[in-house]
Amino acid sequence: MRQIFLDTETTGLEHRLGHRIIEIAGVEMCNRRLTNHHFHRYLNPERDIDAGALAVHGISREFLLDKPHFADVAAEFLDFVRGAELVIHNAAFDLGFLNAELAMLDMAPLDTVCHAVCDTLRMAKDLHPGKKNNLNALCDRYGVDNSHRTLHGALLDAEILAEVYLAMTRGQESLIIDLGDDSASRIAAARPLPSSGGRKAQVVRRASDEEIAEHQQALADLDEASKGKCLWLHLESSS
Repeated sequence: MRQIFLDTETTGLEHRLGHRIIEIAGVEMCNRRLTNHHFHRYLNPERDIDAGALAVHGISREFLLDKPHFADVAAEFLDFVRGAELVIHNAAFDLGFLNAELAMLDMAPLDTVCHAVCDTLRMAKDLHPGKKNNLNALCDRYGVDNSHRTLHGALLDAEILAEVYLAMTRGQESLIIDLGDDSASRIAAARPLPSSGGRKAQVVRRASDEEIAEHQQALADLDEASKGKCLWLHLESSS
């Protein structure tokens, strides 16, 4: 599975008001391993940057004057993301800007190029309803180091997002597995076994004739629906 963790910085919050992308970055992961292959460009937006946006990312218009335009890097960017799943935090925002830039070049939207889009903000809201789910909050929650993130930056945020995504999708891991086989054996050996003294005998409740008949009928129905592929029925008949 090839995934691209994507982030952008912009001149403002609304592409419909003519705001543009000034930084774009994508970090590649294959089969849950970072490949050290990434795409990163600063872009000349040919317009002013809102004061609020400047306070967030610290990228000035003067710094961008000699940078390429989106049109100059569009083909290279599309080649980089082609066929991959895009993983974006608040995907609607970044996709809105990217598709607006592509539309100005009479190019097709990203969903015609990429395999799928995963919105980690929506994923986080499902996992942690009612809690803060911005990138900083998720770093705190999952123990991802973001101490070097003083301002927003597309490449840094994409790299952090990749770490957060791995933590969010890793699943629960048992303490014994984390400790390793040797430690697990020691824990098992040290754990006292329950005493048999005074323990009540287990009660075995056997199925009634009616319950057995219902069970057999359910298996027969499954066998008919699967055209003779009900494994449990054939195991019972051969025993």
